[in-house]
Formats: sequence, C-alpha cells, structure tokens
Amino acid sequence: MVKKTSQQETATAVVVDEDELSADPEEDQTFTDLSNKLAEIRKDKGVIGYILRNTTSATIDLKEPEKIVEYALFSSQVLDSSREISDLFELDDVESIFIEGKENNALCMTIDGNKISIFMEKDADHADILKRISP
Repeated sequence: MVKKTSQQETATAVVVDEDELSADPEEDQTFTDLSNKLAEIRKDKGVIGYILRNTTSATIDLKEPEKIVEYALFSSQVLDSSREISDLFELDDVESIFIEGKENNALCMTIDGNKISIFMEKDADHADILKRISP
C-alpha cells in the first residue's frame, strides 16, 4: 500500500527599513579611516592585498583580482571560525588572527564592526602592519 504525504510551505514576509540599513556617520568615518590606512599598507613590499568590509560596504585591493572569490571565502572562514572558537572556549573578543602558510600569510581582525583581512608574503612584517592598522 502506498502512503500519500502532503507538504505545506509557509512563507515569511521580511520587511526592511532602509533607514536601518544605512550606516551612521561614525561608522562611515571608521570605514574611511581604515580604508586609507590599508591603502598605505598596500604599498608596502610584500603586501599582496586586503579586504575590508562592513554591513554596507566593501573594499578589495589584491594583486591577483582573479582570485577575489578565494581570498574572500578564506577571509570569511577565518573570521567566522575565530568567533566560534572564542565562544567555545569562552574567551573574550579575538583582536587579531595571524595565519601562516607555506608561501603567504594572512592577518585578520575586526575593528568597530569592520572586518579586515590583509594578505602578505612570508617576509612581510605582520607585527608592524598590525600596529599601524590597530586603533
């Protein structure tokens, strides 16, 4: 005997207030300041590029623009994983994460809601970069 099943789908309406989406001027200023600092850091020898993003904007500057998706996914995974590990071990907020690879390194952090990932060659001075970008 064949049993009949029925499926019901429920739709949920989402209402978005455009005023809530717009960033306040202080957040915009922080984003602009970070963007300017990153543009200067990008000129350093050994810096491959960076990704800066918040809830409303993003700035990406990479030597290899064809790899934007890979860098963006990597950046997102690192920041999400660090938050999960911090929650799991009941740590305070993670200030920065340094990933050391075979050929390249990455420095990731969140400053005032702005997510930053800086990609660099092995010989780049990540401590100096961290000092220059930190508030």
